[in-house]
Amino acid sequence: MTSEKKSEILNKRKNINRGYRQLIVWNDSVELYALVTEIFNGKTQPPFKTSNNITDAAHSISRNIAEGYTRKSQIEYLRFLDIALGSTGEVYSGCFACLAAEQISEGEFERIDVLHYKVENSLIKLIESIQKKLPNSWRDSFAEQNLKNLNNKEKNN
Repeated sequence: MTSEKKSEILNKRKNINRGYRQLIVWNDSVELYALVTEIFNGKTQPPFKTSNNITDAAHSISRNIAEGYTRKSQIEYLRFLDIALGSTGEVYSGCFACLAAEQISEGEFERIDVLHYKVENSLIKLIESIQKKLPNSWRDSFAEQNLKNLNNKEKNN
């Protein structure tokens, strides 16, 4: 899709629920999905299931960013961003395995990895910025709760 056509579509029917379309990380993750699809489409190697799993994981990134954005809670948004970040690991791992098995070329892997790295780091930064806005990030509260549980277990023993 041309950038003009993409811009035309994204500028139609705006509302607060579609605000994720302005996020660079969402746009980049859509591009990553398109690139992965382009590279794996029609290949006889890797097997269909492998290439389909990698393509699905790439598609999952933008979908989870969008779904999390439309939730009404920062905690839920973080949960979906965390799932999206997990999908970046799945994409990288799958592509690297295909490279190691010589099912994609180094050039194809490099094209994916450059954009993948950008998406991955953008997600990490977005997650960190949202966590900073929360009174206690979920990681802090999780760690505190585990510490309390450990202390209670020690007292009871």
